[in-house]
Amino acid sequence: MSPPEPNPVPNPVALPRSATSFRVVIPARYGASRLPGKPLLDLGGHPLLLRVWERAMASGAADVVIATDDERIAGVASAAGADVAMTGRHHRSGSERIAEVVAARGWPADAIVVNVQGDEPGLPPALIEQVAATLAAHTGIGMATLATPLLTRAELFDPDLVKVVTDATGRALYFSRAPIPWHRETFRDANDADILPEHCGWLRHIGLYAYRVAFLARYVAWPPAALEQIEALEQLRVLWHGERIQVALAATAPGPGIDTPADLERARAWWQATAGSASNA
Repeated sequence: MSPPEPNPVPNPVALPRSATSFRVVIPARYGASRLPGKPLLDLGGHPLLLRVWERAMASGAADVVIATDDERIAGVASAAGADVAMTGRHHRSGSERIAEVVAARGWPADAIVVNVQGDEPGLPPALIEQVAATLAAHTGIGMATLATPLLTRAELFDPDLVKVVTDATGRALYFSRAPIPWHRETFRDANDADILPEHCGWLRHIGLYAYRVAFLARYVAWPPAALEQIEALEQLRVLWHGERIQVALAATAPGPGIDTPADLERARAWWQATAGSASNA
């Protein structure tokens, strides 16, 4: 079934270029298993993908590219004024799709490119700039990401919320869908309180990545790792191969991402309640 005709979205005004030079690529595919046609579903009168594009355009990025293999997505994005790159249909991940764009455009090996997932309409532009700045500040590391505190037991035990543990310098030790670290004293008794002790420092991983171009080319060439396949978390491939991921605490909390129909309804309620205020955050 063809997607509904979207309302036109005014071209967002990009912020002045950040002190950190970076580019953004938004990978988008039509056939999401849990929510088909997700990029073109309505959020506040405009396609979800264009809400994400608005965020990226407001981040101070030097370039913002939507990468897709679907003509429907390309048509909607192009009509809104977005820079669109058509990519192959064989890619297994958004990272691979981004790597094709990077290679085709000849971006330099030391350039920083941010992977903004097309189902994150609540992502504040400030976080896109922050993840790029985090990578720029750590020479010798090829990848950076962000995390935010987990505050409730329900969140900690939710397998759809990915957890991350870091070392003393903020480098990722492990990502998991399980509650890590396991705090023996907190969970020893039958305490049913939902609010977690603040001192335990559990972190939720935010699926926002910055790569150096040279690292990205190596990363997508590696075969999937065993831990990656067990947890269904692509970033574990990096740790498996002995590379480092720098993690920073997000300067502000992101709005809801969208993976399922229930997520979409929550996002629509959030959007209505906030009137899209995160677009300028």
